[in-house]
Amino acid sequence: MLTEEEKEEIRKSLKDVVHKREAVSDALKVVQRHRGWISGELPEVAEMLGMSPAEVDSIATFYSLIFRRPVGKHVILLCDSFCCWIMGYREVFEHLSTRLGVGFGETTEDGQFTLLPVCCIGACGVAPAMMVDEELYGDLTPEKIDSILEDYK
Repeated sequence: MLTEEEKEEIRKSLKDVVHKREAVSDALKVVQRHRGWISGELPEVAEMLGMSPAEVDSIATFYSLIFRRPVGKHVILLCDSFCCWIMGYREVFEHLSTRLGVGFGETTEDGQFTLLPVCCIGACGVAPAMMVDEELYGDLTPEKIDSILEDYK
């Protein structure tokens, strides 16, 4: 069940659109920001937007950054674009995976981090790159990754 705060934020996003359904990704992001992921809220979101739950679900499953299952407190998006591959992606991935003890799509035992691949985060100039939550990090090395992860503990 959506909270009043979530409903109010969704209503605010509706003020900037011509058709309610234009706000579907914003509405899903509101729910995700409050809960960490989207679970059973789809029918309520759909009702607010004048859509069917299946339509909202199709949007939620299309975008890889809308999480349909629980994720860790912090989500690490590791860029696996061509630029990152030629600038050291494999070493970065292996270090992250070993350090966290997880592979792609998995969450650490303590629930702190979920590691996900992303096709491109638009940071080719600082490849290899990753995002932790909303923060971008580039020119990654194993030492830099260790320092970054310490800041999130």
